This record gives sequence, C-alpha cells and structure tokens, in this order.
Amino acid sequence: MKIHEFEVERWMNDHEETCRHNLAETCVRSLTTAELLALSGRREEVLAELEATLLTYGPIPGSPRLRGLVAGLYAAQGPDSVLITHGAIGANALVHSTLVEPGDHVVAVVPTYQQHYSIPDSYGARVDHLPLREEKGWLPDLDALDRLVTPDTRLIAVNNPNNPTGSLIDEAGLTRIAKIAERVGAWVLCDEVYRGVDQHGDGFTASIADLYGRGISTGSMSKPFSLAGLRLGWIVGPTGLLADVATHRDYTTISVGRVDDLLACVALEHKDAILARAHRITRTNLAVLDAWITGRDDIGYVRPAAGTTALLRYRAPTGSYEFCTRLLERTGVLLTPGAAFGIEHTVRIGFADDIETLRTGLDLVGGFLDHLAQT
Repeated sequence: MKIHEFEVERWMNDHEETCRHNLAETCVRSLTTAELLALSGRREEVLAELEATLLTYGPIPGSPRLRGLVAGLYAAQGPDSVLITHGAIGANALVHSTLVEPGDHVVAVVPTYQQHYSIPDSYGARVDHLPLREEKGWLPDLDALDRLVTPDTRLIAVNNPNNPTGSLIDEAGLTRIAKIAERVGAWVLCDEVYRGVDQHGDGFTASIADLYGRGISTGSMSKPFSLAGLRLGWIVGPTGLLADVATHRDYTTISVGRVDDLLACVALEHKDAILARAHRITRTNLAVLDAWITGRDDIGYVRPAAGTTALLRYRAPTGSYEFCTRLLERTGVLLTPGAAFGIEHTVRIGFADDIETLRTGLDLVGGFLDHLAQT
C-alpha cells in the first residue's frame, strides 16, 4: 500500500522539538501529572490507585469506567457505544480501514486532517474533496455536498470543529449532512477531537453520533483535556460498527495502557475543572490573537468559533513553506505552512498554549512581516 507523506505531521516531527517559540502546538496547554492531580482534588487517592494498578493488559475496548465517562460527553450514548483507542489518530485510522474498500466513493471536506482523504485514497477509494471557502467562513457548502454524494458514496468525512480553521458546523448543519448521507445510506465520520472548546457557552457543540444512526464520532484526551501524552482516544458509534472495528483493531493494537486509562478516568471525572481551565485559556488567548491581527494590515483571518487553531492569510508573496522556514530560522517561531493543508499563502497558528509564548511569538511574527515588507 502506498500513501502520501503526512505533511503536517512531517513538519511537526522535523521542528517542534527544536523551535524556541511553538505557535504550531494544537493542544490546550498540556497538564503535568501534578496539575491533573491538583485539579482532581484527590491527589492521595489517585496516587494510591496508581500504586495498586497492575501493569498488565487492560480490557481491550477500554475499562467499563472509562467507556461510561466518555459516553457521558454525548447526549444519547452508553458505554457499549464507545471503543477506546490509541488517540484520535488511531480512532480515525480504524474507522477508515473498517469501512473503506477499493472502488468505494468517499467525500472529505478540505482543509482537514490529512488522514481523512489520504487513507481512503491509499485503499483505492475514489475520493472527492469538498473545499471549504474562506469567503463562506470556512463552512461547507451543503448544496455542493448534496451534489457530490452519489448512490455509491460509502463515507462522508468531516471535522468539527475544523482543523486548521476553527470553523464550527452547528447542529442544523450537522443534521443536514446526516440527511444527505441518509439519502444514500452513507456513513458520516466526524472527527470531533476539538469538541469542548467552543468560544461560547459550555464549549460543546452537537455530535454527529447523537444525530444520525450511521454517525461516527472520534475524539481524544489530547486537545480540550490537555492530556495528549496519554495517547488515548475513542470511537463513538453503533455497536455493530464497533464490533467490526474491533476485528481490525485486533491486528494492530491490544488495549491502551492501564495507567493511561486510569488517568483519563480521573480527568473525565473532574472534567468541569479541566474544561473551565481550557475555556479560560482558549478564550483569553484568542482575544490576544484577535487584537494582534486587528492591529495589522498585512495579515488576516476568519475568527475561529471553536478549537485551538486558526488559519491566517498573509499578504507577502512568499510561499508558506518558505515563509515558515525563514520565520523559524530568523526568530525561532514555529507555525505550520498552510500548503500542508492545500491552501497556499496561509499559516496555521495554535493559540491555546502558554499566553506569554503566544505574545512573544506574535511580536516576532510581526517583526518578520515588517522585514518582508522592506525587502
């Protein structure tokens, strides 16, 4: 099987450990173990649980405790509708490998996480892209989606909140997508890894798993919950689908780690405190980014409605890989080239890490843009 290089992950692998100011980070500022224990208010109890944890294989679908807690993030799901995976990246890969066969038709919104079009393409599927348009607020044209979907469409892949733009399809939009899929019996995979950090209200938008019988939600502990180091995600969907996914999973992974499972349980049992922190960070930091952009005439964006990332369009003629490489060499600031998502003359910024890193990095990016304008 041949597959295209995963451009975003290759860029991050090459640079994120050596940059000085990481504005490419997509997680809400990561928690330390000590911070997680403090937020739980149960430090000694949790440490006792850890000490008593037998370091053997855990339940392959995830512990009943964890699956019940994940189900609680949804409006109408139970533990049997949850399968625990190695991150959302593992969840997405399992869904594609289970559902997509050579000759199938897949529709994927773009830009999005590259898994959702490169994996089905590598399986020999016919993949149509549904481009998100800046002038439409990076939201999908659902009339265009309706025209793309045919009787042989197997899967529609969307990403909500969207990476890299931060756009957010509301419940009415998701319901329309479900109706389009239902017309031909297609599945809808919604990568919801950024769900929980909308800019308003409780931070949660509706999930496709709650709106459509063939709706599949993937998520993880990485982004809103600030625990990417656990490498723990999930698939939420119909039990029959999860049984098929489990068959594929048996060939690649067994259980997640027992320690990871336990710490994810602790986090979800105290999700209100963790998400309150995430909302403070994402909403405060986006205001900082928004003020910086408002103060410049050489860069702009559609303000994100959710998530931790934004797609910035700069006005310099330099291509985005060259732009980001020169920026990194000159200032130590890491951004992600928009060309990695197929949108040139843009860069993705992650705004939900440390606020001082954000402020320092933005100042340096501003100086770099000034330098470009003078050369």
